[in-house]
Amino acid sequence: MEYKSSDIREKFLEFFQTKSHAIIPSASVVPENDPTVLFTTAGMHPLVPYLLGQPHSSGTRLANYQKCIRTWDIDEVGDNSHGTFFEMLGNWSFGDYFKEDSIAWSFEFLTSQNWLGLDPKKIAVSVFEWDEDAPVDEESSGIWQRAGMPKERISYLPKSENWWGPAGQTGPCGPDTEIFYWVGESDFPPEGSNVKTDEDNWMEIWNNVFMEYLKDEEWKFVKAKQKNVDTGMGLERITAILNGQKDVYSTDIFADIIQKIEETLWVKYEGENIASIRIIADHTRCGVVMVSDGIVPSNVDQGYILRRLLRRSVRQAYKLGFKWTFLSQIAEVIIWKLGRYYPNIKANKVVILDELSREEKQFSETLDKWLKEFDKLVKGFQIAFERSWKKIETIAGPKAFKLYDTYGFPLEMTKELASEHNLSVDEVWFNKAFEEHQKLSRAGSEQKFKWGLADDSEATTALHSATHLMLAGLRKYLWDDVHQKGSNITAERLRFDFNYPEKVERDILDKVEDYVNEAIEKNCHVELSNMDKQEAMDSGVEGSFWEKYPDTVKVYTFQSESWDIYSRELCWGPHVESTMSMWRFRIKKEESSSRGVRRVKAVLEK
Repeated sequence: MEYKSSDIREKFLEFFQTKSHAIIPSASVVPENDPTVLFTTAGMHPLVPYLLGQPHSSGTRLANYQKCIRTWDIDEVGDNSHGTFFEMLGNWSFGDYFKEDSIAWSFEFLTSQNWLGLDPKKIAVSVFEWDEDAPVDEESSGIWQRAGMPKERISYLPKSENWWGPAGQTGPCGPDTEIFYWVGESDFPPEGSNVKTDEDNWMEIWNNVFMEYLKDEEWKFVKAKQKNVDTGMGLERITAILNGQKDVYSTDIFADIIQKIEETLWVKYEGENIASIRIIADHTRCGVVMVSDGIVPSNVDQGYILRRLLRRSVRQAYKLGFKWTFLSQIAEVIIWKLGRYYPNIKANKVVILDELSREEKQFSETLDKWLKEFDKLVKGFQIAFERSWKKIETIAGPKAFKLYDTYGFPLEMTKELASEHNLSVDEVWFNKAFEEHQKLSRAGSEQKFKWGLADDSEATTALHSATHLMLAGLRKYLWDDVHQKGSNITAERLRFDFNYPEKVERDILDKVEDYVNEAIEKNCHVELSNMDKQEAMDSGVEGSFWEKYPDTVKVYTFQSESWDIYSRELCWGPHVESTMSMWRFRIKKEESSSRGVRRVKAVLEK
């Protein structure tokens, strides 16, 4: 019998609905209001406020399937188990049921013939051992035994294996019990086999976390007032397990995608091609999800990871002998498969295909040049070996840095290519040179621009004040989602970047001009207020780069004598005391700065 991932997904939600759980939608893979991580890495991530005690509008019992991304082992993708994007099935209790029900329901869902029907004889579990902070979790062990789990298949493991959180200094935490399935060569585990004695033959399929402690400011573990349950089971992994498959790429989750790659790239999913095809399938799938949640390729943060994934896909296609565009064709299949469960993927189909195609085309234009430069380097090693009979096994730091500094080679690309030629890279030297390069760049920027200003003269200060009014005008006549993306202001002119997907027509620019000049003519007073950062955000103060500011921020308000507010914005730069000192504002030019970013150049004229 074939188990389809769609059936498993539906069965999971149906099961927990019978246990009075509300089904909630998946959150974005971009964490909301959490600058400490780049992506949502687990189903509980978006639910942290409710684990901390905030009431959830859907109640105290929830379940869903959540989009997740983990990228710390990108280089391992291509083997049987690693991937970047995955879906997590999870159920939660916020101060409602606890260990007894959580364990009993997990076991019921896995083993009952009405649900997944796994053989209980092929299941083992682990529980928390003990340490100086908390006692052994005999409660969970006892519940498992009452459910029918043989005592010899219950492993007691330390905090490094069977304890969750908190990620920060303080917060809810507690022991967990992990559920494993037998994947050994024999039909059933031999006597005495469990996770502790036979780790390689047991695969984790589900984790139930029991948050019964709170780590306080003194790093002491105290009993929590609200006890929570947080569980997670990977859809890809349980689908493979149910179908008796050794890897997630053999499931229906990837079957259509791999078939499309074979057809498009004219290759077979066999032999040396397997790893490359898996990388393309996984990375393109992850890229589709990222773009659907608003990420675009860039050189920083989530955008950098997206760019790296897409470029690795293109590189793998080159390895397979295919040098034409293909990503959008693979993405079509992924959008069709995932769009049924995540509406924003289907709704953003055009954007997804455009972004992937644009990045692919841009990278393809430089990839040939990069590969030629690397080939020159390797041939140089071969010539040196032939002349001296001394084999070179490491690419020296200066050579690796030259590839980066002169030709734009990312270190990851150099490492990948080096590995394919049985070479290593002197990363220590490279990283030191890279840090020095960054220091010089930062120093140059700080020397050239102060708050984005060339100086703090009267003329420059007036133009800086004008940018506040201009941004308010742009937000009024374009849309509220317009924000500053950068600026450079001298005594002669201002240059201002903002996000907008298309050219701003002259009639809109004229309206923005009129808005700024109206504020100037009305002699607006500029008032400085020190505000709590969260209060400023909640009250609608305009701002960019919030994460760079401290908890107390400076807010500048441009207000006329008739109490009309023309601008309220977060800032640290110098400003005029009133607009009386400013001349007439004029926008001289509007142009593209980069993809999705427009640039305005303007002046103040007598």
